[in-house]
Amino acid sequence: MATSGLAVSLAAHPASAAASSNGSTGTIDLSVLDEARALAAAAPSAVAPAAATWSFDVPAATAILPPPPPPLVVEESPAQPPDGVASRSTSRTEAAEPNEPAPIGAPPPASANGSVVVEVASALVGVPYVYGGTTPAGFDCSGFTSYAYAQVGISIPRTSTAQRDAGTVVSRDQAQPGDLIWSPGHIAIYAGGNFQVDAPVPGKSVQIREIWQSDPLFIRIG
Repeated sequence: MATSGLAVSLAAHPASAAASSNGSTGTIDLSVLDEARALAAAAPSAVAPAAATWSFDVPAATAILPPPPPPLVVEESPAQPPDGVASRSTSRTEAAEPNEPAPIGAPPPASANGSVVVEVASALVGVPYVYGGTTPAGFDCSGFTSYAYAQVGISIPRTSTAQRDAGTVVSRDQAQPGDLIWSPGHIAIYAGGNFQVDAPVPGKSVQIREIWQSDPLFIRIG
């Protein structure tokens, strides 16, 4: 602002400046400087503060959280029946199971008269027929008879033809429970009366049944 005042003052007195620059004799009029100083002192001044502060409005921010997940629903398992009590549905399912093995074992017929061989043979009722089988996992006809005899300490051949020749043929009216009943291709154990115990055919199991052969041979072992 002082410079502006000085410029104005100098412009107002061109004659004095010209005289001074032309080298004319005289003194410099210092009143011009005094007038400039007065103008500078009277000029308004702007003073900036040493530390300026700034402020601005910040809009408020609101955080929006996602909704909480739905509560976990745990389905309760159906109540179990007390120990030893089967439910009706379980009983129906078990009853519907196909191919259930027949119960193993049956009482020997009264006509067996306490024959140990017939008792052993009757205990194997229900074992399935298996071609070539010689154990309680499965029997064929001669595998069954040889196994039953082995349980009482008597060894007989494996095949039905060899078993026919391993003993003595007796008449039907003299046959005793425990004797063998032979017919072509099949052999069984006589259970007294009109009964026999045998492993019949594939798909069947060891059973006690009536003698069906028309003219069998009764073979006594030992």
